[in-house]
Amino acid sequence: MSEVIRDGKFVELTYKVTDRKLGHVLTRVEFPLGYVHGRNEILAPSVHMQLEGKLAGDIIEVPIDGSHIFGPRDESLVFSDDIDNVPEEYRQVGTSILMENDRGQTRSFLVTHVDDEKVTVDGNNPLSGREVLFTLEILGVRDATDAELRAGGSIDAGPSVDPSLMKPV
Repeated sequence: MSEVIRDGKFVELTYKVTDRKLGHVLTRVEFPLGYVHGRNEILAPSVHMQLEGKLAGDIIEVPIDGSHIFGPRDESLVFSDDIDNVPEEYRQVGTSILMENDRGQTRSFLVTHVDDEKVTVDGNNPLSGREVLFTLEILGVRDATDAELRAGGSIDAGPSVDPSLMKPV
């Protein structure tokens, strides 16, 4: 009998997030993501609720309104500046920049556009204001080990290295 997802079970899955309006895949996790159900909320709570009771091999789709989770888009968090005012390391689309306002509050901004003259950054969560579809494939469900229960997820020993390949520096 297959294990069902419930509190204390170790779950491995992959997923993709698709913009429901445009049909574009926004993100995809192709390598197994492992977590302990009920101990480590790695995805939106509504996604975790839909995983409850599912089995290895199940594929589920969970629609999410990003405005409910992250709030509506705030266009005042999108701005452009002359490229000459922006340090080189921030001139690549996808770069994350941590900024602080005059009250000492920090927010992460993402570089969304770069051309010869301007750099545009956006402080909204990428899912704000979007309706998305999470498609999840459950790869495995089993009892979590004591160490996994304490950590809330997988315990990775790190890569194994053949000592004979190591050279002194």
